[in-house]
This record gives sequence, C-alpha cells and structure tokens, in this order.
Amino acid sequence: MQWIDDLASLEALYGRPGTPALRKVATQLTPLYRKWIMASRFCVLTTVGPDGTDGSPRGDDGPVVAELDAQTLAMPDWRGNNRLDSLRNIVADGRVSLMFMVPGSNTIVRLNGQARLTQDPDLRARFKHKGRLPATVIVIRIGEIYTQCARAPMRAGLWSRDDSGGLPTVGEILAEQTDGEEGGVAYDAEWGPRAAKTMW
Repeated sequence: MQWIDDLASLEALYGRPGTPALRKVATQLTPLYRKWIMASRFCVLTTVGPDGTDGSPRGDDGPVVAELDAQTLAMPDWRGNNRLDSLRNIVADGRVSLMFMVPGSNTIVRLNGQARLTQDPDLRARFKHKGRLPATVIVIRIGEIYTQCARAPMRAGLWSRDDSGGLPTVGEILAEQTDGEEGGVAYDAEWGPRAAKTMW
C-alpha cells in the first residue's frame, strides 16, 4: 500500500479548489444560510476529544438548533442513551463540526466552530417541549459555514430510495454483541413504545 503522508503530495493529486468553493464560506449566519439552517430538523454533530472522535445524529421537532445571535447557535441535548460521547468531548475539547440536512435537498450545509456545554435554566427553558427540558444545551460559536457540493447525496440517491429492507435490527445487533444475554425480539418489540415515552 502506498500512503500519502504529506500535504504537497495530496494537493498534487487534486489541484487547487475552485474560486466558488472558497468564496461561499461565511463566518456568521447570513440571511440565506440562516434560512437553510433553520429549515434543518436533522444534523450530524462531530466532536473530538482525548479518546478520539465522535459523530452523533441530532434531530428535533422543528429546527435542530436555535439562533442566539448571528455568530452563536444553541442545540438542546435531548434524551439519548446516556453514553455522553459528544458531551464528554465538548467538555474536553470544544472543536465541533455540524452537517445540516433537509430531506429532499441534495445540498448539505457544514458548520465548524467551538462549543461549550451549559445547564443554564433560562436557556434550557427556551427549548421546553411537552413539559420537558433538555438536561443541557450545547452553545456553538460559529467559525465558518459553507455549502457542500451535492454530488455525494446524488451519487447515493439519498432521498430517492429505501434500502432498509433486510437490515438487522438493533435488538439483533445487541443480541449478537452480548451472546444473546440482551436484545433480541423482545428488545425490538419494546423499543417503539419506550422511545415514544422518552423522546423528550
């Protein structure tokens, strides 16, 4: 295997980015980037910490983030599996990246910035939903925002197909990982009602 170990070799393979790829970058919310991000109910949050990186799906019943000001976003941390991988990383190293997606659009908006975690009661109260509050809120200071070329979703046919038939369930995967001690059919049967009660 021949590895690429220096930037000069890498850049020689690809060449320079086109002017539009550089000029589309903003350092804060603009009217059009704001419109796009506020239409997104789902994003992938990527963090980095002492034990490595983590990519976490984030979704909400409405915009997945709220604007605090043109350079600051807030993301409620709703109930999950309590592994806290992303949150541990943010406490240790605030660098984050987000990929905002909107079903039906092949455009993806990317954001890089610095995040901190807060349990501020007033900020948590802004996200009250069905009588519940997030345990914490991730506050993100925007470093850069830019659109990602649509080729990857187009190549994947992301919004035009359903490849989920025949995939293993979470219960099956859990049973495989625990030699049948956990998971299985019962886990899958109970998951839907349990999730409905603990969504927020």
